[in-house]
Amino acid sequence: MNYVMDQIFRFETIAEYNAFNNHETLHPLVSVIDFSKANPRSWGGRKNVRIYYGFYCVFLKDIVGCNLKYGRNYYDYQEGTLVFVAPGQILEIETDGQVYQPKGFALVFHSDLLYGTPLAKSIGDYHFFSYNVHEALHLSERERKIVLNSLAKIESELHQNIDKHSKKLIALNIELFLSYCDRFYDRQFITRDNVNRGILEKFEELLNNYFSSDKPGKLGLPSVSYFADELHLSANYFGDLIKKKTGKTAKEYIQNKIIEAAKTRIFDSGKTINEIAYELGFKYPQHFTRMFKNHTGYTPCQYRLSN
Repeated sequence: MNYVMDQIFRFETIAEYNAFNNHETLHPLVSVIDFSKANPRSWGGRKNVRIYYGFYCVFLKDIVGCNLKYGRNYYDYQEGTLVFVAPGQILEIETDGQVYQPKGFALVFHSDLLYGTPLAKSIGDYHFFSYNVHEALHLSERERKIVLNSLAKIESELHQNIDKHSKKLIALNIELFLSYCDRFYDRQFITRDNVNRGILEKFEELLNNYFSSDKPGKLGLPSVSYFADELHLSANYFGDLIKKKTGKTAKEYIQNKIIEAAKTRIFDSGKTINEIAYELGFKYPQHFTRMFKNHTGYTPCQYRLSN
């Protein structure tokens, strides 16, 4: 572990993180951490600690001894919660400055482990590594047991002698574990509806307000990230939530709203098609024509004449 002047604790390798948590390095690119084996922590009495991870981390904390932050916000974090961290991310830990004993588990693996495996191609599909602070995964007791069983299988493989099968089997077990997490998030989108309630309605309201204002002319076409920011969600979590609730991607939902707005304006014969395109936020009218035809089968001009 390296500690630099800007008060960031940096873990670049699995071996560094193992040593910090009193774990033997069984494999240089992957480890399962049992935090109860780590020494009690005080972080030198600091109440705010920033930690940089150079590898993927999945944390399962059984007891909350501190608060986690990413950016400016706190994790929606409690017992039986999974938190996902991608390489290069920085977490902030807030404590009362007192010594505490960390508990729980973590799966940590370096991206180098994935090269040459199917997981290397699919790791980007697990959007939860890019989810934001209040979008952690809350586990039921049954799901928690599945998580612990998955970690036990990975750890068991780590205790085998490293051979030509090790990398493939470890990667397959990690992929299976992440697939379970994907399933659990699908469940959470439904069962935590009290948290997500109103997001779709608010999204619809924001879309309508966007096209009834001068924002398209000033800001251009609305993006998924724009509405995610407005709703205080990460773009990936917002996109996954909209897809789960509507069956459409957030981008498709926005494009459908653009076409609806376009159809209304096309009937205003006092405006040219180019003027309408600019009003909707298109930088180039031909892009508007292409999108409109892809959705309706008609060019804007043909649609105006046919109606």
